[in-house]
Amino acid sequence: MKVMIVDDEKDVEILFRQQFRREIKTGQIELCYAFSGQEALEYLNGSQPPDVICILSDINMPGMTGLELLKIVKTNYPNIRVSMITAYGDDYNYRAAMSTGAEHYFTKPIDFSRVKKEIFNFS
Repeated sequence: MKVMIVDDEKDVEILFRQQFRREIKTGQIELCYAFSGQEALEYLNGSQPPDVICILSDINMPGMTGLELLKIVKTNYPNIRVSMITAYGDDYNYRAAMSTGAEHYFTKPIDFSRVKKEIFNFS
């Protein structure tokens, strides 16, 4: 199962690799990374159908926001599940994400046990 992490902060890749090291090692999960919404779309457009089953995206990124990415993914790839991650647990972004089709809304610092539970419920 391939999961895409979308975040403009590159250290997030290291954090996810550490938190999922056992699942990666046993082949339960494969993580791929995009450091912008545009990079995520380029990856998804590169294979038809895309091999990603779910996306975990930061909301606040320069250029395309995570909410804009969510709208595009849900329009073009409705079978890909998308969850949002944010440092700001504000009500506006929560409602916007959920009404656009987000599966879940995680706030930082990330509760990785909850994220893992939700990812493995995707499959």
